[in-house]
Amino acid sequence: MAETRETVEALHPAGKSPTRVNKEDYDAYRKALLKVIPRTKDGVRFMHLAELVEEILPDEVLRRSKPMWWVTTVKLDLEARGLVERVPKASPQRVRRAR
Repeated sequence: MAETRETVEALHPAGKSPTRVNKEDYDAYRKALLKVIPRTKDGVRFMHLAELVEEILPDEVLRRSKPMWWVTTVKLDLEARGLVERVPKASPQRVRRAR
């Protein structure tokens, strides 16, 4: 009998269809991203986020997941929920905690 994992819908800020993901991994990446994304004006480079969360996520989560995919998916969800935002006019993309 297959193990049933609890899922959650990761939202998209542009209103695209949500992505159903494993809740355990979602929660781990959500917690890690909220820890590493600063509230500072300049935020952090989006492409640097995977490296930052890999430093704090448990090895078991990293072994069963693709960090950059999860960082992207959960970051978009956090944007849709108003918890993080893109730094305006920043190139390359930077994100910060919403005020």
